[in-house]
Amino acid sequence: MADAPDGDRHWFEDLADHMGPAYLRYSFTMGTEQEVDFLVEVLGLEPGMRVLDVGCGPGRHAVALARRGVHVVGVDVSSRFVEVALELADREGVAGLVEVHRADARSMVGDDRFDGQDFDAAVSLCQGAFGLGGPPDAGDPQNLVADGSVLRGVAAALRPGGRCSVSAFSSYFQVRWLEDHDQFDPAGAVNHETTELRDPDGAVMPGDLWTTCYTPRELRLLAERSGLEVEHVWSVTPGGYARTEPTLDSHEFLLVAHRPR
Repeated sequence: MADAPDGDRHWFEDLADHMGPAYLRYSFTMGTEQEVDFLVEVLGLEPGMRVLDVGCGPGRHAVALARRGVHVVGVDVSSRFVEVALELADREGVAGLVEVHRADARSMVGDDRFDGQDFDAAVSLCQGAFGLGGPPDAGDPQNLVADGSVLRGVAAALRPGGRCSVSAFSSYFQVRWLEDHDQFDPAGAVNHETTELRDPDGAVMPGDLWTTCYTPRELRLLAERSGLEVEHVWSVTPGGYARTEPTLDSHEFLLVAHRPR
């Protein structure tokens, strides 16, 4: 099922409308099965459990989890990605295990579709919601309000003891491997990237992406401030999730935390 979000249209929706299912062809999506296998182990997931996928996009992680017998509720701000996710679930024969809502992940607190629903676990991966705050404004130059709202929504949706995994782009990696098309704000740690996005027919559209980057220390502080107890912060790369201590050379960090009992 899909639901309309409250408030103004999110900046990412135009990009998602253009990409549609072509998003699933990008190289960083090719490691979905490895990532999900790792998350099943780390989060202790079993068939029949309920998982909230925050910023689920076109549903690649949600559908992979459903193929393992997990019930998944997805949240995404893009109506086009909601459609793609539901189509993918139907095509893969797991439509009965996948439910997707069109909603803003920053507004899950107080929304009874998520808040207080006692999910066994939650994931927010590949900057699907966390770290996708967009152009920072003067009142929140580091996008901490946006990302804190996502984490508080995750905490409110979990059952006591329920665990979550959240990925965030690494400030270390971004600075170390800064490219010509990147504009990294050292004060706010928000990277502005100008790129080209393709639709299913290969048509190109220029796109602007704003990604908030983090250090492990910042992730821990924000998670704890949002009501989560941090267990680990690991270095990961798409398709290469592992229990690796933080390094300077990995694309992302993976936060593993739980709601206190």
